[in-house]
Amino acid sequence: MSVFSENLIIAFFVAPLFFFIIAVAFRLLDNSSLLFLQKEILVTSSNVSMKCIKNEIQLTEDLTFRKKLRLALIYRKLHRSFLILTFLSLPLMMFGYYLM
Repeated sequence: MSVFSENLIIAFFVAPLFFFIIAVAFRLLDNSSLLFLQKEILVTSSNVSMKCIKNEIQLTEDLTFRKKLRLALIYRKLHRSFLILTFLSLPLMMFGYYLM
């Protein structure tokens, strides 16, 4: 095997773990429930829905709170994107395993 194919196989093995770690990091950066509790808005769970965040962005007058909510929404979307990438890269990992 050439060096390129060996490196490609290693990349196939590491990619799902890499994407998952990045997804977890973005989930930890998403502090939307804390933002709601600081504004004395009661939430029932730590996972505030995207619909609720978007609704609060439209309703709020406070610009700093709106910016923080938008940032939390971006983190939530990035978290979801990297989780999708994780699941899409799992077949590549299996392909790399059988390629060896």
